[in-house]
Amino acid sequence: MSQSAASPQNADDLLSEFSLLGGPLQRLGRRLGLVRPGPNTLPLGIALGLVPWIVLVALAALEGDRGKFFTLSVIGGHIRLLAVIPLLFFCETTFDRQAREFLSTLLRSGVASKTTLPALRAEVRSLARWSNSWIPDATSLAATVLMFLFAAQLHLSGKTASPESGRALALMPLAGLWYWMVCLPLFRFLAFRWVWRLAFWWRFLWRLARMELHLTPTHPDGVGGLGYLEVVQNHLAPLAFAISLLVAAGFAEEMSEGASFDPIYLATAIIVIIDVVLFLGPPCFFAFKLMECRERGLRDYTVLAARYVEDFERKWFGEASPDREPLLGTPDLQSLADLGNSVGVVRNMRLAPVSIRLLAIILAAALLPMPPLFLFKYPVAEMAQKLFMKLTGL
Repeated sequence: MSQSAASPQNADDLLSEFSLLGGPLQRLGRRLGLVRPGPNTLPLGIALGLVPWIVLVALAALEGDRGKFFTLSVIGGHIRLLAVIPLLFFCETTFDRQAREFLSTLLRSGVASKTTLPALRAEVRSLARWSNSWIPDATSLAATVLMFLFAAQLHLSGKTASPESGRALALMPLAGLWYWMVCLPLFRFLAFRWVWRLAFWWRFLWRLARMELHLTPTHPDGVGGLGYLEVVQNHLAPLAFAISLLVAAGFAEEMSEGASFDPIYLATAIIVIIDVVLFLGPPCFFAFKLMECRERGLRDYTVLAARYVEDFERKWFGEASPDREPLLGTPDLQSLADLGNSVGVVRNMRLAPVSIRLLAIILAAALLPMPPLFLFKYPVAEMAQKLFMKLTGL
C-alpha cells in the first residue's frame, strides 16, 4: 500500500459511514425484515411492487374484467409494479455496494491520500446525513401529491382521456381507482427517490473531483487510478433498462389502441441522450484533473526520457564506451523499451473513467426493451415470410 494511503482503521471508519441509501422508507423496511444487512433492499422493492399488483388483480377479478386486465392496453401498469419497481431497488442495492468499493479503492490505493482524508470524511458524513434524512422521502411524497393533483385536474378538465396507462383500467371502477390512487402514486414516489439518489452521487463525485487526489499518469487503468469508477457506473445499467422499459410499455399501450409507430424513433434517440448524460456524465467531472495529470506526466516523463536516452547513447554510441559491456543480455535495452511504454501510457490517458465498454453496456440496456415494439409494425408471420423471400430470392 502507498505510503500516502489512509491507514486501515481510518479507511474502515470512513467506509462504515458511507451510504447512498437511507430514509424513513428504508428504516420501515428494516423493521419489517424486508431490508437485509448489506444493505439489500431488493425484498422491499419486490414487496412494494407485488402486493399492490395482487390487490389490483383481485379487484379486477371481482369486477369480472380479468380478460381486459391482461391486455396490452394496461401493460404499463404491470411493468411499473412487477418490473420497474423491483429494478429500482435492485439497482440501488448493487450500486450502493459498488460505490462503497470505489471509495475503498481510493483509500487503499492512495489516490485519496492522508491530506485528503479530512475533506473526504466531511463529505461522506454530509452524504450520510442527507441519505438518512427524512427530507428526500418527504419532498418525493410532496412531488407525488402535486403530480397526482395536476393529473386529476387535467382529467377533470377533459384535456386527457384517462390519467395514464390505457383506457381499460378506467372502465374498471374498483381496479382503476386502486391503480390511480395507490399504485401509480407509489411508483412516482419511488422514482422521485431515485432522483435524489442520483443527485447525491453526482454531488459526491463533483466534490471529490475538486479534492487533492494523488493520480498517477502511468497507472495501467489509463485514468490515473480512477478506473473502478467505470465499474460503479456499469451497475446503473438496470436503471437505464427500467427507464426504457417504462417508455416501451407506454408505446405498447398507445399502439395497441391504434397510435402511430413513427414517434418511437425520436423517443429512442431522446432516451439514449438522457441515459448518456445521466450515467456517463458524472465521471467527466474528473476531466480537468485527469488532463492536468496527463500534462504533468508528459512533462516529467519527457524530461526523464531525454535524460535516459542521452545517457544510453553516450554509453553505447560514445567514443569512450565501445566493447565495454556485452550487448546481449544487457538490461539497458529493456529499460529503454519500458520507458517508451510508460510514455505511451501517459500519452494515451483518457480524460474520464469512461470506456467503449461502459458506453456499450448503457446503450444495450437502453435499447433492449425497444425491439419488441417492431412487432406492431412488422408482425412475426409477415417478418418470417419476408425473410424467407429474401433468403430464397423469390
